[in-house]
Amino acid sequence: MNLFADFETRIKAALEEIEAVREKRDSLDFSRIVVEPPRDPSHGDAATNAAMVLAKGMGMNPRALAEIICEKLKQDTDVAEVGVAGPGFINIRLSVAYWQRLLATMIRQGTDFGRSSVGHGHKVNVEYVSANPTGPMHVGHCRGAVVGDALANLLAFAGYEVSKEYYINDAGTQIDVLARSVFLRYREALGEDIGEIPAGLYPGDYLIPVGKALAEEYGTKLHAMPEDEMLAIVKEKAIAAMMAMIRDDLATLGVHHDIFFSERTLHANGAAKIRTAINDLTFKGHVYRGTLPPPKGQLPEDWEDREQTLFRSTEVGDDIDRPLMKSDGSYTYFAADVAYFKDKFDRGYTEMIYVLGADHGGYVKRLEAVNRAVSEGKSKLTVLLCQLVKLYRDGEPVKMSKRSGDFVTLREVVEEVGRDSVRFMMLYRKSSEPLDFDFAKVTEQSKDNPVFYVQYAHARCMSILRQANEVYPDLDLTNIDLASAVMGHIQDPTELQLVAKLAEYPRMIEASAQSQEPHRLAFYLHDLASSLHAHWNKGKDSPELRFVNDKHRELTIARLGLVHAVASVLKSGLAITGTEAPDEMR
Repeated sequence: MNLFADFETRIKAALEEIEAVREKRDSLDFSRIVVEPPRDPSHGDAATNAAMVLAKGMGMNPRALAEIICEKLKQDTDVAEVGVAGPGFINIRLSVAYWQRLLATMIRQGTDFGRSSVGHGHKVNVEYVSANPTGPMHVGHCRGAVVGDALANLLAFAGYEVSKEYYINDAGTQIDVLARSVFLRYREALGEDIGEIPAGLYPGDYLIPVGKALAEEYGTKLHAMPEDEMLAIVKEKAIAAMMAMIRDDLATLGVHHDIFFSERTLHANGAAKIRTAINDLTFKGHVYRGTLPPPKGQLPEDWEDREQTLFRSTEVGDDIDRPLMKSDGSYTYFAADVAYFKDKFDRGYTEMIYVLGADHGGYVKRLEAVNRAVSEGKSKLTVLLCQLVKLYRDGEPVKMSKRSGDFVTLREVVEEVGRDSVRFMMLYRKSSEPLDFDFAKVTEQSKDNPVFYVQYAHARCMSILRQANEVYPDLDLTNIDLASAVMGHIQDPTELQLVAKLAEYPRMIEASAQSQEPHRLAFYLHDLASSLHAHWNKGKDSPELRFVNDKHRELTIARLGLVHAVASVLKSGLAITGTEAPDEMR
């Protein structure tokens, strides 16, 4: 149950009862009315801009209209107090009975509280990670993996039909380089002294097992084969080995994709899918033959100073037109991107989300242009760019270079600090902002470590439930209706503040999903944990506020209902982030 959506409905119903509003209803825009938490909680439990956005259309002073609305809202038995603030904002304070009923709903719904249908089952494709299959995942891939995975979980919780997708870049020059690097390790496995790895090849030791496997399977046969035949075999084995490694690395982070899409399928059967995509753009008038002026700075690989087949992307929002076919008739990398997008669109997705690294900023406008041209406005495309993660150890930055083989792998980071620390901290800053990841801070057990602070809140809830059983050994919570127990008992202002924080969860879920900002969830969980810890600390000084009261069994049971609701929301939110909700902290 979304408190703010509930009162938005009530306020709009109250407006319909005002004769002056009914007279001008056709000219009034109710969609601009919002109900939200006031910036200062002392002002009330909810605030609305209804009078502010309707006053002009009504030809009235906003405060005068607000007073009329307030009189209507005073008739609502769930409204304890309502008043006008500033130029016409309306602040509402809710009744204790309303909070108790809402808490009862939270208890009954458990970890499903906050689940929404705002997505209306729209099919969304979230593509993330999509690292070249040329080696193990390194920490640079980690942030996009976590952001993409958490976002997909969040969208699913908000009612979207979500597919998690990984695009395998298994075509192109980097795969040729991989195959030659593996072949070198194959020769090494046969006993040949290969010396220093030549510049331009991948030097990492992770390719040694692949070379050994080839030697065991083929012996010296690969040496005797024509190069194109040999490379075809080595590519298949190398890609399979790298993808197995990547899947395993991602699994250590708790990341699992629904779909692994191979770029090579776009080039299969004479590049039929690419050809079809270009034909589709041609039919829609987006393709022409022409030349491009040389771009400023370093020339891209697909630029030619001669006539090419071009995508008229400037007419759909791009900075420059993009080549689809080179003068020799071969397809560009961009042509494969077009075909890949069309494949997604043809699979029925009404929204595509690409989670990319910050170095892919140049892809944003071209992908948006492809979306407009291919879908003709029928699908939505979003590109989320994840800024760099700076890794620190003992106060010193850790440098990494994939080509030199000297890099910190994702697996090493997870094994050192744990999956939960990695996942939560990767979300504890907006993805468009740089992130400093400190090994010491993410493992310390203190309130300064966000993941510990949130997980400790859940563990504290479980500890309170265990403590209740120690005070009341015969207490069997599985046979107690906690939802009914809170009615009439949860009424202390500090308890109601905690209920109010819980009540923000459904609204936060919907707002985070619609804005595609999973970091909001991490922030909310930290705020909720802070509210729980603060209330628990008050109980140390004021025994009457403690969750477990050895002199009042009924009140204890009611407060255990509140604890159950807090634990459920923490567990629900942590599950979306991909983080465990422990019953105790060791």
